[in-house]
Amino acid sequence: MATLSVKPGQRFSVPDWQTNSQLLSSTAENQRSISHQIRQEGRALRTETTNQTLWDQQDTCSRLYERAQDVARWKDALEASRKEVDTEIEALSEVKEDAERALAAMTVPLEVAVECLTLRDGRRGNELLRDPVEAELKKEVEVTEGTQQALQQKVSQAFAQLCLLQEAWQQLTFDLQNKAEALEVEQSCLSLTETSPHISLKPNPLRVPSGSTSPQQWEQFSQYSRSRAQEEVRAAARLRETMRISIAQVLNELEAQRVTTDFALRKQSHELERARGELLWQHKTTQEEVEELEQDIRRLEDDLRAKTGPLKLAHTRLEIRTTRPSVELCRDQVQYGLVDEVKQLEATIAVLKQKLAQSQRALQALQQQLSHIVEDLSRKTDALSLERRSLEVRGRLATPPKRLQESAAPHISSTRASCLELL
Repeated sequence: MATLSVKPGQRFSVPDWQTNSQLLSSTAENQRSISHQIRQEGRALRTETTNQTLWDQQDTCSRLYERAQDVARWKDALEASRKEVDTEIEALSEVKEDAERALAAMTVPLEVAVECLTLRDGRRGNELLRDPVEAELKKEVEVTEGTQQALQQKVSQAFAQLCLLQEAWQQLTFDLQNKAEALEVEQSCLSLTETSPHISLKPNPLRVPSGSTSPQQWEQFSQYSRSRAQEEVRAAARLRETMRISIAQVLNELEAQRVTTDFALRKQSHELERARGELLWQHKTTQEEVEELEQDIRRLEDDLRAKTGPLKLAHTRLEIRTTRPSVELCRDQVQYGLVDEVKQLEATIAVLKQKLAQSQRALQALQQQLSHIVEDLSRKTDALSLERRSLEVRGRLATPPKRLQESAAPHISSTRASCLELL
């Protein structure tokens, strides 16, 4: 009878087998439960993390959009401020140019006043006097030099203010460039998606870049740029108004002084013409008197020479009658008549000589006075010529530029009315 070969090994009992089977089943069920729980938790985690990621992305996009809006709003505000600065720079530059033109226009009035003073220094003798014209011309020089200094000061202030405005403009431009770059960066970040090309993981993305600022510092910097620009614009506007008023006052003062000086010069010319006319009349009448006196002197000399013959005749008769002999040498009526005739002729000659000498002295005095009149007339003629040349020189005074006149029209019109009232 054949026998089965039995392999050696451990044998388990039926209960052990059943226990093992139950253990495997329970373990499988337990693992499946754990796996199910893990799967559910994973699904919940995936859903939660997906939602969280979406919400975080949406929140980041919202913040990026708000940040871009803030940057764009500040960019618009800074651009508006820069436009104001540009407008004010242009306006202040125009007023500065007006002041420079007014300053350049001061050269001619100053040269004219100095030239008139130099011309009037050429007067001779008693015509070289300190008159109101000289006082007004000197005052005109002082006013012109004073206005030159005032305008030069205003031009310097305008230049300094333009430099400040330019600095504010550059600071705004720098801030605007940064804002534009930042806005481009924010919009670029806002336009990125998960499917965008060139996105990748970066090393140490959580680092804080050097030079980073806080939102408060960022806003304070932009606010400072804007506030500084607005402050400089307000200061420039005040300076512009002050410069316009100064230019108007300068034109008013110069116009008033010019009218006053011209009036004094015309008045002095009129006085010189009147005095010269009076001297011409005196010269004419004195010359006529000299001519008449010379004729009378010639007549006196003729009469004086005419008395020499009768005197010689009487002397001769008296001398001849002294040769009468003896008792014939009588002092008769003829003798007394001849003596009286000689005495009368000698007295007449003496009177004529005295009158002739008196007439000659009078003629000499008239001629001397006539010489004085001619000399004074020459001086007055020269002085009148100088006054007329001064008036011609003052005709070079050019009117202010049209734009300056328009800007200063109200002030100039009031000053001209005052000058007309004075005249």
